[in-house]
Amino acid sequence: MNSTCIPQILVAAPASGSGKTAVTCALLTALRRRGLDPCAFKCGPDYIDPMFHRAALGVDSCNLDLFLTRPARLRQLYARHLAGHGAAVAEGAMGYYDGAALTDRASAWQTADTLGLPVLLAVRPGGASLTLAAQIRGMLAFRPDSRLKAVILNDCSPGYAARLAPLLERETGLPVVGCLPRLEAARLPSRHLGLYTAAEVADLAGRLEALADALEANADLDRLLELCLCPAPEAERTPLPPVRARIAVAQDAAFCFCYPESLQALREAGAECVFFSPLADGGLPPADGLYLPGGYPELHAEALSRNRPMRDAVRAAVEAGMPTVAECGGFLYLGRALADEEGQSWPMAGVLPGQGFAARGLVRFGYTTLTAEQDSLLFRKGEAVPAHEFHHWDTTCPGTALAACKPDGRAWRCGFASPGLYAAFPHLYWAGRPELAARFVRAAAAYRKEHHHADI
Repeated sequence: MNSTCIPQILVAAPASGSGKTAVTCALLTALRRRGLDPCAFKCGPDYIDPMFHRAALGVDSCNLDLFLTRPARLRQLYARHLAGHGAAVAEGAMGYYDGAALTDRASAWQTADTLGLPVLLAVRPGGASLTLAAQIRGMLAFRPDSRLKAVILNDCSPGYAARLAPLLERETGLPVVGCLPRLEAARLPSRHLGLYTAAEVADLAGRLEALADALEANADLDRLLELCLCPAPEAERTPLPPVRARIAVAQDAAFCFCYPESLQALREAGAECVFFSPLADGGLPPADGLYLPGGYPELHAEALSRNRPMRDAVRAAVEAGMPTVAECGGFLYLGRALADEEGQSWPMAGVLPGQGFAARGLVRFGYTTLTAEQDSLLFRKGEAVPAHEFHHWDTTCPGTALAACKPDGRAWRCGFASPGLYAAFPHLYWAGRPELAARFVRAAAAYRKEHHHADI
């Protein structure tokens, strides 16, 4: 650790739906206005909330996940992302102590404890007053070091906050730094996988500025920042290696669930990432590997289907042996057909036998561990790799190449795995397991050499 202390805040809440994203984005916008050049983080395997962080800052947000990442690697990723910034705001997931399989594993609390972060507890008073104090005291006492440093009242009128804050401070000993009133103009709409993506929200910049205005007017940010000062960790910097292969990465409204730090893991393994749109482009860019991440292909099934040149190009590349990773939405795109929200089925790339359909509910949601029975593109025989599933669409043929097991013991078979392919619903986090990225790039480099592509 060095001697430089900067504000570092993890925003947590007693439960999901407490407005953590609104508080986090308001904080990030307010800190940016102050010239502190903050960076953002998100606990858990979330793709959508970091999009709002990026909208508030114009820089990437980094995921922090202790199921997908070992503690030492998590500290390294945190320090690397924080380097050069003057403040950090991390958004928690679910309730503060809620982790995998009804434990605190990979919870926001475990993340704060692993990184030594001060925590701002966002609470919605609703119809409670003294009972709210009892809940906060319970959270303070639940673990030997709760890391809770302050409270903010969310969706709370300034008048009620002025009456409630002294009571809460007296009963809990935690400072209440103010409130964030309800603002209809700043409300962030939701759909089946959570919030709408940042690009879909009308006048998002205006909404975030309104949130920051309300926070500045109703909270003591100076007090909060002082409470959350702590030493900034030292970051290790390693230069990127020479480029060995090009990976074509799908990136558009249909394929938008991609961790920036996983792309960085590919670069650190020797890849150049080149981006393309299965919605708009007529073919693949020159590449040696193909990455189709998750997203919302079901919302764009007709447009994806009508782009037949792209579907044909993807099918030809995979059938020619180009190393390919397809997660969740990308996996559905490789199937024969995909149903849209109205139930109409549209032809897809046709590489795999399944047909995607709406399951009308979350399917196999949550953390899982994948185990392979034989070597393949990403996996080695017997190796256990952590992953995450989050989807409302299923397929008639989910595959059987991998054994999947939840932390609570529930198990099933899933996915397609071969020397040139990983295609399955579970999302992988290559930054947490950089050996997977290295294998992908190594296979792409071998494909490049075999096909005598020009030097990079």
